[in-house]
Amino acid sequence: MRDLGAGFRYLLKGQRWVARHGRQYGFGLVPGLITLVLYAAALVALALWGAGFVGWATPFADDWSSPWLGLFRGFLTVVLFALGLLLSVITFTAVTLLIGQPFYESLSEKVDRDVSPDGTAPESGLTLGRELWISGRDSLRIVVRALLWAVLLFVLGFIPFLGQTVVPVIGFMVTGFFLTEELAAVALQRREVELRERLALLRARKTLVWGFGTPLGLAFLVPFVAVFLMPGAVAGATLMARDLLGEETVEDGATGEDGATGEDGADEPVAPAH
Repeated sequence: MRDLGAGFRYLLKGQRWVARHGRQYGFGLVPGLITLVLYAAALVALALWGAGFVGWATPFADDWSSPWLGLFRGFLTVVLFALGLLLSVITFTAVTLLIGQPFYESLSEKVDRDVSPDGTAPESGLTLGRELWISGRDSLRIVVRALLWAVLLFVLGFIPFLGQTVVPVIGFMVTGFFLTEELAAVALQRREVELRERLALLRARKTLVWGFGTPLGLAFLVPFVAVFLMPGAVAGATLMARDLLGEETVEDGATGEDGATGEDGADEPVAPAH
């Protein structure tokens, strides 16, 4: 339970960090807004032409009598839109992070410098193209894992009582885990921590991860909320990544954006929370 609370505190600390660094917050909003516009356009197109697509894909039903033809194709249209909406929720973070790689990389580095005792941040030394390739490849692997879980939970959802109580809770926990992995990857990739090692780190501290990712996943169900929380989520995940790796971190807010001591003058290191 202690780790659960610590994970949620990292989420709050990340939001507080971007609130104190307005310029970084403004830059961090850009990728989310771009992704939101793209996804909104895709969903609107699906709503407008989904029925036509279903009709094209089911020519065998053209001769069905009323009302069965309308009910059948109407049901498939609703399912198609629901699947599109589910896919947009699952992939929103991955696509936003991919589009915003340079933005979030810069933000994460500044968080590292702000809380590092010596004011430095790890650097990957990779070109932007290589970073985008690695990020895209790993994000695809995570999305595939998340979709497999989504299919499994969808099937389990038909089990009476458990499908309406336990399964949704498990679903939010799974979403929180993969969401946290995507966000923490920004900081961990700069430290050359590969996907398999990242997953092992997160599994070793699952309650910490759930405390961070599960409430964030619930908030991310609202697309506009996801856009405005994303910069703080990256900042919080960077702070949590330092904890996972056992890196020394100065008190949150002790240093300014340029590494100078803050108003309270506190620069005493604190041990990572466990």
